[in-house]
Amino acid sequence: MLTGPDLLAKVKEFSDGSKSELVKACGYVSSKKDGSDRLNFTAFYEALLEAKGVEIGSGAVGKGGRKLSYIATVQGNGNLLIGKAYTALLNLQPGDEFEIKLGRKQIRLVPVGGSDEDGED
Repeated sequence: MLTGPDLLAKVKEFSDGSKSELVKACGYVSSKKDGSDRLNFTAFYEALLEAKGVEIGSGAVGKGGRKLSYIATVQGNGNLLIGKAYTALLNLQPGDEFEIKLGRKQIRLVPVGGSDEDGED
C-alpha cells in the first residue's frame, strides 16, 4: 500500500481514472472469502489525509466512533476478543499468525517469525 509522497504522486498520476481504479492502483485491496477483491476506501482516504498532513482526532477510534479503551475482558465463554479496530491499527490482515507467549498473568502475541522485543516472560 502506498503512503506519504508515493501515494500523493500516484493520485496526481491517476487524475483521470475512476476512484476504484485509483484505490486498487495504490494497493488498498484485500481479498474476500470468495476470492474477489475488496477495495479498502476508508484506509485509502485515511492514508491520503495523513499524506497531506491532516490529522483527524488524537486517539484511536473503534466501531461506532467510540474511543478505544485498550482493555480487553474475558467473555463468559472464556474467549478473549481483541477486535477489528485494534488489528486495523497494526495493519493486520486475515491469516497473519502469532505465537502466544504466556507469562505470569499476561499474554503476549508475537508475530510468527518476528522477534520478542523484551524477551522476558
